[in-house]
Amino acid sequence: MNCQGRVSPGTAVVLLHGSHGQYKTLLQNSTEWHCVPNISANKMAPFSCSSDQPTALQEKFTTWQCDSVMSQGKGRGWMCCPKGWKRFQKSCYFLSPDKMSWVESEQNCTGMGSHLAVINSREEQVFLFGQIKQPSRGENFYIGLRASSVDQWQWVDKTPYNVSATFWRKGKPSDHNDENCVVMYRDSELPNNWNNVRCLIYHRICEAAAVTV
Repeated sequence: MNCQGRVSPGTAVVLLHGSHGQYKTLLQNSTEWHCVPNISANKMAPFSCSSDQPTALQEKFTTWQCDSVMSQGKGRGWMCCPKGWKRFQKSCYFLSPDKMSWVESEQNCTGMGSHLAVINSREEQVFLFGQIKQPSRGENFYIGLRASSVDQWQWVDKTPYNVSATFWRKGKPSDHNDENCVVMYRDSELPNNWNNVRCLIYHRICEAAAVTV
């Protein structure tokens, strides 16, 4: 990670957590660092230490939290999420304090360089279940699953809908024509807490790929 200098106004800030290898002394002296900005399409983007083009998420946020991770075949590196987001494996998640309709929720996530959460495994489901069970959270959170018609479920990122990898509450999904959006319920038995509902006003979970440097 080729981070240079101390924090200055208007720069991308990276909060590094961990004290491994060559970064140990640096991290003992400062917890906030910035990377030399890339200039791409006349936009400032963090993480010039990465050779990849900046993601939409990188262009939207300037303050980041990074954890030291072991990268296969590359030794130790950093995996970063915007400050205030939660990381699990290779994804970052934002749990909203406010409520919106499903369409507004997806637009809000997209505007932050992410999308409504797409759940691909039991481990991911259990992690998110634990997040919404925290006392400070709201009750019901939209995820990125919606039906164009009864039982025609589709993920926002076009991931194929696999009924064997779903976490519906008992008796769900219902076959009501007007219950085409999906929320995670806080008060349910682990891990099954999906419920199809009318597309009204709920909290939301946004997801984006974590940035690796």
